[in-house]
Amino acid sequence: MAADPMPIAPVGADPQLACPIAPVVDIVFSRWTTPILWALHTYGRQRFVELERRITRITPKVLTQRLRQLERDGLVVRTYHPEVPPRVEYEISDLGRSLAPLFAHLADWSAENLPEVERAREAYDAGS
Repeated sequence: MAADPMPIAPVGADPQLACPIAPVVDIVFSRWTTPILWALHTYGRQRFVELERRITRITPKVLTQRLRQLERDGLVVRTYHPEVPPRVEYEISDLGRSLAPLFAHLADWSAENLPEVERAREAYDAGS
């Protein structure tokens, strides 16, 4: 029998120690972070209104909050142009761009496995 590659954390352990990828999941996979990073990676530098148009269901308040958090985390770069009127642009940073292989892998997994997930959901719901 093969050894379990994931160590088991003791009961009551710090959640970040119990699951070492939890901080990454919190940073990268919040509801709006992924679409923002995807849009910036795919379409390049954009102004706020361009992002707002691409991510249609996000509110301006939430977009502002997420962009600030992504800038704080080093995943997005905000550039202020002191013009009249002022112009602000956002682009994915090198650190944010380094997530591209992870997103590509997840896209591949999604294409291969979401139909099976849907079948499992349908079977589960039919049995309920």
